[in-house]
Amino acid sequence: MPRTTNAASLGDDSTTTGIAIRSARADDATRLTSIAHAAKRHWRYPDELLRLWDADLSVTGAFIESHPVYCAVAASEVVGFYALSSTAASCELEHMWVEPTHIGTGVGTALFQHAVERVRALGGSALMIASDPNAEGFYRRVGARRVGVAPSTPPGRMLPLLVFEVVTSGANDGLT
Repeated sequence: MPRTTNAASLGDDSTTTGIAIRSARADDATRLTSIAHAAKRHWRYPDELLRLWDADLSVTGAFIESHPVYCAVAASEVVGFYALSSTAASCELEHMWVEPTHIGTGVGTALFQHAVERVRALGGSALMIASDPNAEGFYRRVGARRVGVAPSTPPGRMLPLLVFEVVTSGANDGLT
């Protein structure tokens, strides 16, 4: 029986609903970049903006080696990923992208639950999310709340800023 992603099963190879979550490796960088670009294109942004965001959507081996980065794997294929950065009390969701053909299949929820567990393991009490406007509804459904806006590119573009409060007890798979 597959393990569910909860506080008791935190690890590099958590599985839930047939999705394995593992630590990313430097050689995953090209695939992760491809997923980020495909996911952004899924929302029909114009090519001009996609070119502007190219560096922000690109993942390097060096980034993977210096940040907590995790991949969702289904049927031996990487279908999504997330990355965190952290300070003493909170973490920021640097990336969270799902291959468009897997949006709505539970991959995003599994990745988010795993990210919350990682934040807890790092001692964080909050997960900050500067969300793509198209993903704000997803983050709100999993329990994040909007606390403001964050500047983006191009100048003048603002992103929804959300926070997910991380509980320290193991209730509800760690979600509040």
